[in-house]
Amino acid sequence: MTFGLLALVCLAGLAGPLLAVSRRFGLPVVVGELAAGVVLGPMMAGAVHADDPTLTFMATIGFALVMFVAGSHVPMRDLRLRQVLPVGLLRAAVVGVASVPVALGLAAVFGTRHALLYAVLLSSSSAALVLPIVDSLHLTDGPALPLLPQVAVADAACIVALPLAIDPARAGRAALGAGVVLACALVLWAALRASERRGWRASVHHLSERRKFALELRVSLAGLFGLAAIAEAGRVSVMLAGFAAGMAVAAVGEPRRLARQLFGVTEGFFGPLFFVWLGASLDLHALGRRPALIGLGVALGVGAAITHLAPRATGQPLALGMLASAQLGVPVAAATLGGSSHLLVDGEPAALLLGALVTIAVAAVAARLLGPRPGGEPAVPATTHPSG
Repeated sequence: MTFGLLALVCLAGLAGPLLAVSRRFGLPVVVGELAAGVVLGPMMAGAVHADDPTLTFMATIGFALVMFVAGSHVPMRDLRLRQVLPVGLLRAAVVGVASVPVALGLAAVFGTRHALLYAVLLSSSSAALVLPIVDSLHLTDGPALPLLPQVAVADAACIVALPLAIDPARAGRAALGAGVVLACALVLWAALRASERRGWRASVHHLSERRKFALELRVSLAGLFGLAAIAEAGRVSVMLAGFAAGMAVAAVGEPRRLARQLFGVTEGFFGPLFFVWLGASLDLHALGRRPALIGLGVALGVGAAITHLAPRATGQPLALGMLASAQLGVPVAAATLGGSSHLLVDGEPAALLLGALVTIAVAAVAARLLGPRPGGEPAVPATTHPSG
């Protein structure tokens, strides 16, 4: 690992914003970063090697921070969600049940033993992708409101279930480690809540703002890395530690300045580095040698979209179901964990990410359907009852 390589990785990370800002492409930022990693990786230029221990460790920090930011996006303090929480839980459960036969079918058709993993992937939603779309379309009332707890619950549940599903032989040990991490996250939340109630947090906030100490960022990173250390000791992915730490901060209330600081650290450096590293670690040659894996990726994406249409039986509009199928964090985590631990066959991590890209395309179509009509009226009337 050299400064030259680090500069190259940072420049490669610019591919994400360049593709995202284009009106012609309009792709999510991570797509460009993954593509840049593939170009710089052993498959093409050979400039970035994912097995470099220093680069791998820095990418792991980026992974933890990406999941931390995703967890902080969960609307834990939105009082409106309490009224629609039962509907959101019901719809998340319906998607989970519907995913089982689809996952079993995919595992049988493609000859893998990962039906449990596929069920988790099919059930997952990405709060980091869906919630900003909901906010941008002003779909925070009416029938769209139950979508928020549905996506948040699905995201959290699948992140907890993923380590158990990807390696069922060690599910007991993984469950114990996950339980310890979640318990420590609760302790972190209790400490943050106590400091909030006693006014300590406000005092630290004002002192940090006045003296430019960035104390809240330092404390947040210390809590995140402490949970990550506990996760590593328990043989659990830092993914869970990052997401749980983010939810603990969201439950107390994340100050805007802290949110901006975390956004800068994550999206400005560690996040792009992680996705470039992940792209460099993907074996796309295996997709060419085994075209069935391309079919698996497409089938996972289409299957997730179909599975998320099941809540139509509870009155959810089809476009909202399509939007809820958007995935990112869970497939990325599955590809990272499966690739590093060699629990997936060559090329399968790339197939999982291909499935995620399909769901993102489906969500983009749903966003267009849900956007304002030519007359300026929203596609989903806000006066409709939340239960559909």
